[in-house]
Amino acid sequence: MSETGNTTEKEADHHPYRRPVDAATLILVDRSGATPKVLVGRRHDKVVFMPGKFVFPGGRVDTADGRVPVAAPIPKALEANLLLGSPRITAGRARSLAVAAIREACEETGLCLGRASHGKAPALSGAWKPFADAGLLPDPSGLFLIARAITPPGRVRRFDTRFFTADASAIAHRVDGVIHADAELVELVWVELGSKPLADLHAMTRNVLNELDRRLATGALRHDADVPFYHFYGGKMRRDVLQP
Repeated sequence: MSETGNTTEKEADHHPYRRPVDAATLILVDRSGATPKVLVGRRHDKVVFMPGKFVFPGGRVDTADGRVPVAAPIPKALEANLLLGSPRITAGRARSLAVAAIREACEETGLCLGRASHGKAPALSGAWKPFADAGLLPDPSGLFLIARAITPPGRVRRFDTRFFTADASAIAHRVDGVIHADAELVELVWVELGSKPLADLHAMTRNVLNELDRRLATGALRHDADVPFYHFYGGKMRRDVLQP
């Protein structure tokens, strides 16, 4: 199943071809009110990728993401969704993508999805130190895959991004001082789906948010929903559905 013309992304030729790198993004959803809210952050004006834009927290997968201990494994249904499409990845890589989404959210927003380690403090360091300090292990068991998107050719940065979502109730710890004038994200805002602040989002970010909106309109989040794949093909941005 495929569609074209769903975004305003256009091909560019002002940068040499760059191979996309794996990345993960986490969309936190607050469904405690009548209208769901999502967390967006405004990027610093001087960063290279999407300066000044409101985005969801995310970034590239790190090598350590595949080794960090977790409170629970990723659901088998989530793993199956991550293994769809090409190029093929391993189950270990699928786990790394989910864990990377949690790490990036904690690094960029100070909001950490985890669960108590129940016993000896976890031996976590670097980006994972906030979890260790709070006696937590990252918990990817509540994540759902919403979409996958690859940055078009000709961009200064290219990512093969998996967009995850999780309920805000999964936030187990908050780190103070992460958002400030010199940080990668200078502002955090919880905004209602369909509200005006979301109109200025990057085209692909809006597409993914629309996918989430459609999911939420059907009720509870499920792993058996179609996972769209946005990628550039034949001179146009194309929307396919990931297939086995």
